[in-house]
Amino acid sequence: MEVGALVIIFALVVLFAFLGLGAWATVKAVGAAKRGVDRTITQARRTVEDTTLKAKSLGQVGVTAGLAQLRLDLRTSMRATQAALYQGVQADDSLKESIALFERLSRHGHELDDELKRLEQEPDRKRIAQRLPELRERTAKITESADSLRWAARDRARQFADEDLATLSAQIEVESSALRDWSRESVDDLAAAAAAWDAGQGQGPTAGGAGGGAADAPAQGRQQRPALDASGPAVGYPWQKAPRPEATS
Repeated sequence: MEVGALVIIFALVVLFAFLGLGAWATVKAVGAAKRGVDRTITQARRTVEDTTLKAKSLGQVGVTAGLAQLRLDLRTSMRATQAALYQGVQADDSLKESIALFERLSRHGHELDDELKRLEQEPDRKRIAQRLPELRERTAKITESADSLRWAARDRARQFADEDLATLSAQIEVESSALRDWSRESVDDLAAAAAAWDAGQGQGPTAGGAGGGAADAPAQGRQQRPALDASGPAVGYPWQKAPRPEATS
């Protein structure tokens, strides 16, 4: 009975685990789908807004066209810089500091864009016309800073690419020169020549013993002489003491 109860409890635990895992997967899938939909809506809204700004800047004149052109210049510069920095940081970690600076610059850009958007609905066009020089100056400062970061990141990436290409070209030239040097003997030929030389050295003493006979006997006798001659005088070293004479009493 106890075994059956344990089996039922284990089955329930496994069932609840599968149900929990399925619920978690469902929540994750719904969240990913929601983020995808939000991203699509944001991109569509941005495209519509950019198209509207282009139409206003080209189809209208005066304050409305000026405000639309400022917003369009600001958004285009900031978006291009953001894409360049976030793509470049994947290969160059040093761009993280540049991204931090760009995030601070983005706050000023968003504030200016919101202000320009509010001024588009302002009915007092005369006052807006008086503020246009100041708005153009603020827009120019932000866009120039963004452009400076973007081009610096691109110049850095191009410099690294040029250095890598120069190193690769030098290595390829060395390898090409080595491949064209076909006058050198191959490794197999060198191995065969070494084996033939070893075989000739092994046959040399046998042939000499058959033809030399007694002529080689003195040489062999000299070769068999011990390396240390016990009858020779002992060699004295400066660190050895002189031998004491034996007592003759």
